[in-house]
Amino acid sequence: MTMCRNLVLMMAILPLIGCSSDDLSQELLDLPNDDRQVNELPNTDNPDEPDSVGISEEELQILRATLDLPSSFFNYSNVPLPDYFLDRNLRQEDNTPGNNPVSDAGATLGRTLFYDTKLSANNTISCASCHVQENSFSDPSRFSMGFEGALTLRNSMSLANARYYSNGRFFWDERARTLEEQVLLPIQDMVEMGMTLTELEEKLSAEDYYKVLFQKAFGDEEVSSERMALALAQFIRSMVSYRSKYDEGLSQTGNNRDEFPNFTPSENLGKTLFFSNRTNCAQCHTTNAFVGAGPRNIGLDVVFTDLGVGGITNRANEIGEFKVSSLRNIALTAPYMHDGRFTSLEQVIEHYNSGIQDNISLDDRLRQNNGQVLRLNLSDLEKRALRDFLLTLTDPIFISDEKFSNPFIASQ
Repeated sequence: MTMCRNLVLMMAILPLIGCSSDDLSQELLDLPNDDRQVNELPNTDNPDEPDSVGISEEELQILRATLDLPSSFFNYSNVPLPDYFLDRNLRQEDNTPGNNPVSDAGATLGRTLFYDTKLSANNTISCASCHVQENSFSDPSRFSMGFEGALTLRNSMSLANARYYSNGRFFWDERARTLEEQVLLPIQDMVEMGMTLTELEEKLSAEDYYKVLFQKAFGDEEVSSERMALALAQFIRSMVSYRSKYDEGLSQTGNNRDEFPNFTPSENLGKTLFFSNRTNCAQCHTTNAFVGAGPRNIGLDVVFTDLGVGGITNRANEIGEFKVSSLRNIALTAPYMHDGRFTSLEQVIEHYNSGIQDNISLDDRLRQNNGQVLRLNLSDLEKRALRDFLLTLTDPIFISDEKFSNPFIASQ
């Protein structure tokens, strides 16, 4: 049912992308799979994370009884990113800890865990149930369904470029201090997956394919929640999206303020507006990963029922603040905001144009010099242009890359 729903959604989304991205380079779409791997910084020496080693024929047979994996692991760790993804600004945003660099074997284990419904109490829900590849690893439903059919209280945000967020915190309210901490919490949540970590360790230890994958990633077959966290975090940090129409234009000009030759006039106008002092969009969505430096209160309400970061810290000046996720693939991640209140990019743009609500902790960037709430007063032409620019951030290779897909044979 989930697969059918995703196919229907993709059929609806792809024409939308095509209308605004008709100049996407065919070369990008025709690259062979081995060259279409998301690139990561090189692995560092770490006794707890040995480099990937070869898979024996016996091990491969064990894996292929359950998983559709290649005879050697996909490259998650050491394919060079474009120069503009290796600059100082983006390196400073990278939240990869020194003790958990991405490795090919670790990310492969993480991929398997990410798609395994055994992580839920009744074998019905996986991480991928709420983070769908075709939707840039977000949930197209406003709220996600848990293992017994109950709904979560917030929308599941995209995981694309999750590694680029300098304070390293996760969830909308940033209650998880690290990605390694975050990935274990939904497993233990009584709405989402309903497991204890001890139960999960025992459950996965009985599976032969995990004995092979844990041995390859960590040097022995021990299944532990700590190792699960490391592997899942590696897989998620490998989800770097950088092959969009925007990237094609940036590679041609080297400067995001220049007019892009592959853009339409409307897309170039939208780009100019995005990076202008008039909208201040780039003040909160910084670098070429389009990420935030921290949580923001963007004036969704006058009085907040969901306190966001303030509900965790009990600080009045942080009430209504929520994490700022990457705008990469934003066309695929509706509905928008922590509660999924907006169903379209047009609604999001109109919020910033005329709908920002004044409240005590509203971000200063959304106030004018006189202290009044910001009103952009964009024309209809300018609003369409801003939307057209946001559509250029869609990466068609990322959302179909095999190494981020479901490896379980029974699910295909």
